[in-house]
Amino acid sequence: MTTPPTESPTTVVAQGTFDLLHPGHVHYLSDAAAMGTELHVIIARRENVTHKDPPILSNEQRRDMVAALEVVDEARIGHPEDIFVPIRDIEPDVIALGYDQHHKEESIASALDEQGIDCDVRRASGREPNHDDELLSTGDIIDRICDKRC
Repeated sequence: MTTPPTESPTTVVAQGTFDLLHPGHVHYLSDAAAMGTELHVIIARRENVTHKDPPILSNEQRRDMVAALEVVDEARIGHPEDIFVPIRDIEPDVIALGYDQHHKEESIASALDEQGIDCDVRRASGREPNHDDELLSTGDIIDRICDKRC
């Protein structure tokens, strides 16, 4: 009796800041995990976040919180200078972008091609709040804390 060939896993990479983990992050990572069989998450280093306010929490704390999610197989902090180092190490089949991340799929695909990295680039779906009081943005959470506590 011959054994059928086993399919190799489909490796997905998601990336982001993940400051003050919230339901929007959980939705993004769950959606990304559904795109394959292994989910690796790259946490942006605080010093590399330039498109918005830097994270409040440390790199390590944000990584540990993301790693604790059941859908995540591995979480790591990004490289200090070259964002492609962990991507080359992981060798993903898919890069999953968050629905509201500022990156354009075409730009990411082009940059991956220039680096010789062959993978699909997909965009995760968005999520609406489940109730009026639910916040799906770190900025909104910070604003609410300041409004109620400052």
